[in-house]
Amino acid sequence: MKGKYSKIIRYAVSLSIAVILLYFSFRGVGWGSFVAGMKECRWGLIAVSMAAGVAAFCFRALRWRGLLLPLDRHVSGLTALNAINIGYIANFVFPRIGEFVRCGVISRRSASEAGKRRAAGIPENMGGVSGATYEKVLGTVVLERGWDMLTMIAFLVALLVFRWEKFGSFFIDKMWIPLSESLDFSIWWLVAVILAIFAASAWIVVSMREKSKVLSKIYSICNGILQGFGSCMKMEHKWRFFLYTLLIWAMYWVMSISTMYAIPSLEGLNAVDALFLMIAGSLGWLVPVPGGFGSFHFIVSLALSTIYGIPFETGIIFATLSHESQAITMALCGGVSYVYETVKK
Repeated sequence: MKGKYSKIIRYAVSLSIAVILLYFSFRGVGWGSFVAGMKECRWGLIAVSMAAGVAAFCFRALRWRGLLLPLDRHVSGLTALNAINIGYIANFVFPRIGEFVRCGVISRRSASEAGKRRAAGIPENMGGVSGATYEKVLGTVVLERGWDMLTMIAFLVALLVFRWEKFGSFFIDKMWIPLSESLDFSIWWLVAVILAIFAASAWIVVSMREKSKVLSKIYSICNGILQGFGSCMKMEHKWRFFLYTLLIWAMYWVMSISTMYAIPSLEGLNAVDALFLMIAGSLGWLVPVPGGFGSFHFIVSLALSTIYGIPFETGIIFATLSHESQAITMALCGGVSYVYETVKK
């Protein structure tokens, strides 16, 4: 019961943050101008953006499957795609829970297929028994998301290095300084404290695991995650992992460019500006609110008004078109995948 109330409280807090950010994003927006701007939109380019989103889902599934194959060589690309899509719609219910949901989809399917092979008398050395446990699958997700974070940071650093005079002020004045001031102390002290707590916790779990069932379970989970994390070393054709990563982010770039050019008043911006908006939008999706609602709109609109002097109302139109088209794509793909997995089960 305590766990149930805790989840309700966390969701209520997360939803409240989303509502507050949506309020500040749309506060003062002239709805007449907003509707007029939406009518001027080139919807064909929005369709291109949504198609690029679907392509990104497919490339992400292929990349993830490469990490899963060392754990269970029977995992199909379609199963990986369905798990990812179902995870996306789960994120609309509770932020970041989709990563755990898709692990459950893979591990349950893998265990089910392994049971069928055992029942058919297929020997274990022929792949009859699955090693894709939930903990190991979670390790592959941690690796995948960690690599995406590094890729985004690389794009961000490249922008700051080559276009500091244009983009540097936004990240320093609008994001880093407010964050540092809100903490009232150096953020590096916070990092040091977190690392110290992590190291102490790891030592306690390792040294006391044989004396406590709870710590033993935690150790087992962490060990499984590390094994899943290590699946990249056993992955065949490792170059495909990097190729799919480039294709995923290329599709994100296409989505940003298509949406940008779908709005006539943003035609003066170029592909580099679209890259900047892509990174700003990615930061908005990282905020722990359901489906990125509110945070995406606020950060992207703030970026457009701060860097380019574009009216906030125009920024809201871009953010709304960009976010909602992606949200609809996720909902449609997730719904189809859920129905497919349910019927097949």
